[in-house]
Amino acid sequence: MAYGLLHDYLTGQCIEAYKYFGAHFSEVDGQTVVTFRLFAPGAEDVSVIGDWNNWDVTKDKMQKIDEAGVWELSIPHLVNYQSYKYHFRNAKGIYVDKIDPFAFFSELRPGTCSRLFDNRHFAWHDDAWMKKRTRNFDEPMSIYEVHLGSWKGKAEDGRHFSYEEIADSLIPYLKEHGFTHVEFLPLLQHPFDGSWGYQATGFFSIDSRYGNPLQLMSLVDRLHQNDIGVIVDFVPVHFANDSWALAEYDGTYLYEYGNEWRISRWGSYQFDLGKEHVRSFLMSAINFFFDYFHFDGVRVDAVSHIIYHKGNCNFGVNGGGIEFLKRLTSKLHHAHDSVMLIAEDSTSYSGTTKDPKTGGLGFDYKWDLGWMNDTLKYYAKDPIYKKWEHYNITFSMAYFYSENFMLPLSHDEVVHEKGTIINKMWGDYYEKFALVRNLYTYQFAHPGKKLNFMGNELASFDEWDEDKSLPWALKTYPAHDSIARLMRDLNLIYRQEKAMYFEEHNPAHFRWLMVDNANDSIYAFRRRVGDETLIFIFNMTGNYYESYAIPLLESGTYQEIFNSDKDVYGGSNQYNGLPLVSQPGSYEGLPAHFNIKLASFRACIFKKIK
Repeated sequence: MAYGLLHDYLTGQCIEAYKYFGAHFSEVDGQTVVTFRLFAPGAEDVSVIGDWNNWDVTKDKMQKIDEAGVWELSIPHLVNYQSYKYHFRNAKGIYVDKIDPFAFFSELRPGTCSRLFDNRHFAWHDDAWMKKRTRNFDEPMSIYEVHLGSWKGKAEDGRHFSYEEIADSLIPYLKEHGFTHVEFLPLLQHPFDGSWGYQATGFFSIDSRYGNPLQLMSLVDRLHQNDIGVIVDFVPVHFANDSWALAEYDGTYLYEYGNEWRISRWGSYQFDLGKEHVRSFLMSAINFFFDYFHFDGVRVDAVSHIIYHKGNCNFGVNGGGIEFLKRLTSKLHHAHDSVMLIAEDSTSYSGTTKDPKTGGLGFDYKWDLGWMNDTLKYYAKDPIYKKWEHYNITFSMAYFYSENFMLPLSHDEVVHEKGTIINKMWGDYYEKFALVRNLYTYQFAHPGKKLNFMGNELASFDEWDEDKSLPWALKTYPAHDSIARLMRDLNLIYRQEKAMYFEEHNPAHFRWLMVDNANDSIYAFRRRVGDETLIFIFNMTGNYYESYAIPLLESGTYQEIFNSDKDVYGGSNQYNGLPLVSQPGSYEGLPAHFNIKLASFRACIFKKIK
């Protein structure tokens, strides 16, 4: 088995390298033994140094067991949490101390050591979830994106809450607000809090700010027992350039490019995805989350920087990156047919969510960043000028069926002086709240899976800060608490109404009813599955209409099931309380219409009564 894993690792075909490399506990003749294995082809005179041998470089010398550059040593009587590093002479002839690239745990920053951890003995209780888990193509999926360090803030003593402590508050909150999944910003070991985990040093080492691997397993296990799926953000593009970590690991460019592509746009080092062992390293790191931690999906960050060198199509397609992505998705889907692979891809590259056998990259979903940019640009416009931006709203459906899209309002949109979601809205205080209610309704109404960053539901005017807790005190103010109520109700309607999620990539299920009404800036569309019909209507200006004709494809009686102007959402309560009966004919040439009360900046949903 060991030879097979090593061969696969060196040829770029391995997704279980963590079972071979790293520090592994076992029982030999009744005693506990830890076996260390290191891949460092450029190293010589390798030792394991740790607190058990007082960091003495002469004590625990490793043996080179393969000419490919594999070093091994077994040491008895070691225990969890002991710190260690590898000490060796690198290819430049310099002695260095380096972390274990496959360490399962690490010291809390500013410490830089790897730590021993035996993660074999967690007792899972999520069999029912794992058996029914799917990729959710025909299921509702509303994701709550979370940065663990700032969702709840810190304890009184300044420490971060543990994975288990956060579970006590996070799980009831997710259930109360109707989210189906939670997505965690990267949970890999990283030295700088301000990187939010996007510049990692340990790719198999769970972030020690919040506890140990078994505590993370407990968090996932409890989420699954409460029917909440778990997604993790992962960064295979680059890594932190700290000298004690992966940078020039063995004195060579073992993991990174050795040319002009080495430095990323963030100043970190870029993985050379053309190297076979690097592909195995990263594929194994992602599979590690599925295998050991039962994660249900992974969001792959900065896919544009994998497809194109430095994310710039003018630099040309990165052939090594394309091959890596195809191999990654093919192997992980083969190993886990129910996990989701999600691409944060800002490019127009064709086939991100298509089968690699037909030239695609093999992801299940792609973030629709075009939808996000066009939508936020539109909602920021003065209504006087919206008629000139009308197709910023309709354009997304022109390309929607080309990929499996997810609609994100993510962490990237509420930091770095971009303003929060509500701050992006046009208008005064009241108008901003009205528009943000309209925006969230539009996000849920539009085909595609949903993602919202934590705090979007609070409508905070202050940007997210990774050092601070979310402003939970806002929920004591009715205007802000009403937005949380609105998002909860949208989640519940979304999960209840099959027409909002089932077979949403079937063009027959979507039809514009009012698409060219630029002068009034009013949109309407129908979504239908089987005999279930929903009508969505959006008034994007401050104009009020006591009676406005909406064209229909089907005659019948329609009941308003949601209106963003309800007083429980902070509105003025101008809604359509009684069922509306259609009338024949419409100016759009459709067979019927109904007349509705349409308040300013309002979004509403009607359901056809069977």
